[in-house]
Amino acid sequence: MKDPTRNWKLSPMDVESRSRWIEYSRAKDTMFAHTDIKQAPWYVVKADVKKCARLNCISHLLSMIPYKDLTPTPPKLPPRPTDGADLRPPLEDQTFIPEIW
Repeated sequence: MKDPTRNWKLSPMDVESRSRWIEYSRAKDTMFAHTDIKQAPWYVVKADVKKCARLNCISHLLSMIPYKDLTPTPPKLPPRPTDGADLRPPLEDQTFIPEIW
């Protein structure tokens, strides 16, 4: 409330909702008691740290999707041919771009 850079974010509804916090909490708890069942559970995300909350939520959702590991096996490469490898022009004869990074 005292931070002038965040003051504009508070709408009249935000201010009013603070006075109804207990009512909202009771309503949520009642809803959970009647609708949170084993076949269709509610999942609650602890969101004190928003970045962690998003990552935990994404991780949880992905863990619920069955999948098979489709990572291909790496191919077996034959050895490089060595004949004629020394016939390439010297690197000093080539013009390279500057390596800034």
